[in-house]
Amino acid sequence: MTTSLPPDGEPLPHYVSATPFDPYADEQAKDGKKVFKQASQFQLMFWRFRRHRLALASAVVLLVAYVSIVFIEFLAPYNLHTRNMDNIYAPPQRVRLFHEGKFVGPFVYGHHMTLDMKTLRRVYTDDRNNVQPLRFFCRGDAYRFWGVVESDLHLVCPSQKGDFFLLGTDRLGRDVLSRILYGARISLTIGLLGIITSFLLGIVIGGLAGYYGGVVDLFVQRVIEVLQSIPSIPLWLALAAIMPADWSPLVIYLGITFILGLLDWTGLARAVRSKLLALREEDYVLAAQLMGASHWRIIGRHLIPGFMSHLIASATLTIPGMILGETTLSFLGLGLRPPITSWGVLLTEARTINVLALYPWLLFPVVPVIVVILAFNFLGDGLRDAADPYR
Repeated sequence: MTTSLPPDGEPLPHYVSATPFDPYADEQAKDGKKVFKQASQFQLMFWRFRRHRLALASAVVLLVAYVSIVFIEFLAPYNLHTRNMDNIYAPPQRVRLFHEGKFVGPFVYGHHMTLDMKTLRRVYTDDRNNVQPLRFFCRGDAYRFWGVVESDLHLVCPSQKGDFFLLGTDRLGRDVLSRILYGARISLTIGLLGIITSFLLGIVIGGLAGYYGGVVDLFVQRVIEVLQSIPSIPLWLALAAIMPADWSPLVIYLGITFILGLLDWTGLARAVRSKLLALREEDYVLAAQLMGASHWRIIGRHLIPGFMSHLIASATLTIPGMILGETTLSFLGLGLRPPITSWGVLLTEARTINVLALYPWLLFPVVPVIVVILAFNFLGDGLRDAADPYR
């Protein structure tokens, strides 16, 4: 402690702090958060993405959707191929909690079917005296979990001698809700497999065009322009029609995935090319070349990681297009075929006006398509904004 004499002659105490000197102390935020200058690129992206509430909610929705496809057999009330011949084109049943003013718990009313002889339409009416409580974590239809483990455990089941069709049934008496859940496994994964194919082609071809330039760039750009000038739907139809009808469902699934990835790499290739044209002139690229690094190492270790955040954002905007592509092909009858079940295959049940007018619940498979597409678009917007946190 030292002292000094003020004008009036009385000494004032001066204290010297024993805390070690911190050169960044004045840059700390008042709330205790780190300053942006000290944060990593990932932290900056995460902080900015967290502020995008709609994108964050979309990420949660997609996470729940992709995690649920692992346990589809458990979540679905019925097996994929279970037929209820007494409940063909049965309408959705309403889940209730109270019966005649008394709390019963989740239940549905049984129903009676009568045939309208004028329109030949099945008419179902609720039987108020037939209360069918729902069972949870129950034993129901047998299934093979991922085709390996035998089980019959379900999250929710109808009563022992009752039925539970939350979204109605189709022309064969199959539960629409269960088929939508099973179809999610195909429709959601086909986008991921397709984006892998698209990214491999887009990054490799676009990277070569952007890094080498010259004749390579000229050739790649002309090929991209030719492919982009071809109408997409007729090209999809032509390529899908090439696949023989006697192929197994698994081969057809992989073929559709490859077709979707094969046709969607052009936009990504151009984005990669434009980025590499700018990044290849940077000093660190020249330093890597002088140190003897190979061209593939420079592209893979130095250039592509420089805009990986933009690639991630691009992927979230590309996957919805592939899901819609599979849905379109399957709806037209040139994509996936039964017994494979996807959202596009389910929508083939609603291709006629009569079905739409009499049994509108067969359009329910379009709801998850819309929700997933919107979630991917909102997530892509959030990632695209977060990819440039300094903006």
